[in-house]
Amino acid sequence: MGREEAAEKAKKVKFVILDIHGVLTDCVLYYAQDGTKSECFSLHDSLGCKALMESGIGVSFLTSKITRTDEQVAKIYGVPLDKLWGTSAKMSKLDEFEKESGLTDGDFCYVGDEMIDLGIMKRVGFSVAPSDGSVEARQIADYVTSAGGGKGVVRELAEFILKAQGKWESFIEKII
Repeated sequence: MGREEAAEKAKKVKFVILDIHGVLTDCVLYYAQDGTKSECFSLHDSLGCKALMESGIGVSFLTSKITRTDEQVAKIYGVPLDKLWGTSAKMSKLDEFEKESGLTDGDFCYVGDEMIDLGIMKRVGFSVAPSDGSVEARQIADYVTSAGGGKGVVRELAEFILKAQGKWESFIEKII
């Protein structure tokens, strides 16, 4: 899909759902000597989440299990704790949220990187994959970011959506 077609789809986005591993992280786990693990998240994505939410676009995290790390990152990024969705049944969660919110498939952007994300990526109005996502995710995505997972995917996406919707300049004005 071309950039202009992707921008047309981005104009309709009212809510962005983000997979965590491979989108907000680089999909690498770091283990300390005592066995504790850590992951790498980008502070650039914090700005992306805030830009979307301050411009009236909702944001949630959707992954199989929400961890304490995910909760801490959500606080830093400004994503409300009730928008941290831990379930492997991603389609069912979307169904449930559509009933609650009144939004429809076309209102959503989903950002995913792997096989488990393909169904929901095909369903939503605007699908996005990071540049280092699986071949399958990149092939079906409406937009592929130049950033890789954990390297500013959401920051890049926020700018793309907000420019398509004519909201980018007003967001910039708010922060300078």
